[in-house]
Amino acid sequence: MRFKAHLSFACSFLAIGALVASGVAQADTKSNNPGWFVPKAEQAPAAASPAHHHKAAPPPSAPADNEEDESGNQSMQNPPVLPLPPVPVTPVIAKKNPPPPAVIGVISVPGVMQLSTAAQEMQQVLGARRDKLAQEVQKEEASWRAEQQKLQVQARTLSSDQIQIRERHLQERRAKDQHDFGNKARIIQEAYQVAFHQIERELEQRNGIIARVAAAHGMNLILHAEQAVLHVGEQDITEEVSEHLNKILPHVFIPGDGVDPEALAKSGKMPTTADEEKEMQQAEAPQAVNEPPPSVVRQSH
Repeated sequence: MRFKAHLSFACSFLAIGALVASGVAQADTKSNNPGWFVPKAEQAPAAASPAHHHKAAPPPSAPADNEEDESGNQSMQNPPVLPLPPVPVTPVIAKKNPPPPAVIGVISVPGVMQLSTAAQEMQQVLGARRDKLAQEVQKEEASWRAEQQKLQVQARTLSSDQIQIRERHLQERRAKDQHDFGNKARIIQEAYQVAFHQIERELEQRNGIIARVAAAHGMNLILHAEQAVLHVGEQDITEEVSEHLNKILPHVFIPGDGVDPEALAKSGKMPTTADEEKEMQQAEAPQAVNEPPPSVVRQSH
């Protein structure tokens, strides 16, 4: 995975899927509406219910030494004795040149993203689309509930065939809504991935901003600031990286509202992640021996 785990606002975009996909999967708690999705705002009180209302069942007691399990076999008290095939002895490895002394720097990826104008723009644009989708979900839910209540009121004056037809129409409408809203959520989330990956590449590529800033200070080891128990201010390159990022990449490309990123990739108008994977595979072959350590940006806590 990329360094999404480091972003404080990443969850707000990834929660788009939870707004529809998770919401669709969760059945409505009301008996008259099984399977309908409920927006996050209405689910929050239920999710925040105290955990102490439910008492955990006591663990089953361990069987006594002479007790037998349900299948009639006596419980194993000792690990089994297994074969131990011989393995070759590792030969002595010739001494090699030691690595250079570590010159350590630290960086806070969340700090970089908070200072990035491109990241702020991405959050604002895609956050507005996410909120718009949430409003559409709530509006359609209210309309669907109204139709269901209307059917319940009219049920006494309708025949069983008419009731079944109306219920089938409601089910078809709900299925269509789930598909449409889920697709819209996917498009927003993938648009976020397209925009975010531009910042990620600018930071983490071999000659990216982090590598350039580290080289300028003679640093050859960069750690996450959140992982360092103690460091001095001169070792922190967060603000310097942010300054260069805002100069080099002040804005990112964000697919238009409603534009499917997957369809855009198939259009051939710009390189795709598939092309990136091929380039990475080709670059890995000659660098297998002296391959550098993974990018600091890709690592998580």
